[in-house]
Amino acid sequence: MQTSQQIVSFLPSATEIACALGLSDQLVGITHECDYPLEIVGKPIVVRNALPIETMTQREIDQAVAQRMREGRSLYEVDEKLLQDLAPDLILTQDLCQVCAPSGNEVSQALSLLPKKPQILWLTPNSLEQIMDNVRDLGEATGRTEEAEDLIATGRARLEAIAAKTGSLSDRPRVFCMEWLDPVYCSGHWVPEMVTIAGGEDGLSREGSDSVRIPWEDVVKWAPEVLIITPCGFNLEKTVEQSRQLVNYPGWSDLPAVREGRVYAVDANSFFARPGPRVVDGTELLAHLIHPGLFEWKGSTAAYQVLGS
Repeated sequence: MQTSQQIVSFLPSATEIACALGLSDQLVGITHECDYPLEIVGKPIVVRNALPIETMTQREIDQAVAQRMREGRSLYEVDEKLLQDLAPDLILTQDLCQVCAPSGNEVSQALSLLPKKPQILWLTPNSLEQIMDNVRDLGEATGRTEEAEDLIATGRARLEAIAAKTGSLSDRPRVFCMEWLDPVYCSGHWVPEMVTIAGGEDGLSREGSDSVRIPWEDVVKWAPEVLIITPCGFNLEKTVEQSRQLVNYPGWSDLPAVREGRVYAVDANSFFARPGPRVVDGTELLAHLIHPGLFEWKGSTAAYQVLGS
């Protein structure tokens, strides 16, 4: 039996999962970063960034984040008065990444002020399978088990269809997914899995672990044949803008991906950074970018852009 709960989401990915399960009407509060699907536009915003990242460079963001974390200060501001007024039955949050959304300390502080203690669902995935587990958990918590299992089955079937084509390929190009540009970070968590399913090999990634800073020299040595620029939290327009600095990196023009015109800026927010249903679309996008002769991209034309050398 389906329940009717008042739900507040502290995560864009959780908002997307909730909507995919038909819970948009029960979402009474979201974050300032929640921008998909369109039906959530205009809902009350409970969480905002503490930093003006829209006007900051990647290096400035990296330095400011590191400083705030050293000082034990939050990267997010929870509107505690609004949260009290909304009186949620269920809060969707995470404890995976302090940079991605409010985590343990901020959530505990906000909860301490609520007269009625809501249920807390912690969504903290490190892999594609754990993302599916999160979908299942949210379905069980909201009486949407059947919808959750359908969503999982559909996503898994699409991933398996890609893997069936790439599994026997002898040509698996060297790929590098750059999760931050200045300083350079490799990809982590579920993104390396996406690359593998899509028929590539990212020898610099950290599957199931945090994205970490790496020396640019390591990228030059890896000599990627396909370079995916996917900075966490950035849409395509912002990614393209930030990518202009890459031409100044030592050895940039010698990278095989640059020589062959296979450097792609992508909409990281939509297809890579958020652990929700659209990582399946992201895997299909990767398959197209890595093996364009084998896979078509039938999604948004604003999903990626080829970058010149």
